[in-house]
Amino acid sequence: MSAVGKTPKHDIFLKHEQDIAQLVAKGDRKATRALYGDTICRMTSVCSRYVTDPDAVNDVLQDSYMSIFTTINKFQYKGEGSLLAWMTRIVVHKSVDWVKREMRRGAVELPGDIPEVIDDDTADDCDLSADTIHSIIRQMPAGYRAVFNMYVLDGMSHKQIAAELGIAENSSASQLARAKAWLKNEVKKYLSEKH
Repeated sequence: MSAVGKTPKHDIFLKHEQDIAQLVAKGDRKATRALYGDTICRMTSVCSRYVTDPDAVNDVLQDSYMSIFTTINKFQYKGEGSLLAWMTRIVVHKSVDWVKREMRRGAVELPGDIPEVIDDDTADDCDLSADTIHSIIRQMPAGYRAVFNMYVLDGMSHKQIAAELGIAENSSASQLARAKAWLKNEVKKYLSEKH
């Protein structure tokens, strides 16, 4: 299932979350296609926060949707948005698994150096678009990016991050500080290049 070029074509998911989950659990192909079509853009965005290689994004998403479709019978409806939240957790988990595999291979490291931060206030009053910020975050070293996303965007605690990535809790906290310093530096560089 390629994530490239897909746009939502259905409104079924957005209107009948509980019903579509039940239909997918029963193997209804139309409902399965609708669920995929209505969520692929958002799930691609979630996955892309962790995984920057387009082929790897597609692999992680394929694995994620296989898991979603095969375990949707375990989904428990808890109100509007709960299916999307459940799917997002699966994509985050599969993305973090990819990061962990890359760390074991040595392809992703948790950098130890705190980047030198430019000492000016150009970023304090900036108005960057969400796309620009997302683009800058995607350039972040993978180890920083994983911890940053897990903590800031996915609301995980340092204890949870440490357990997920197999690192010490204080390593998670220091990686977050380094990620924030890196991000601040890159935003300032971006703004200075624009002016």
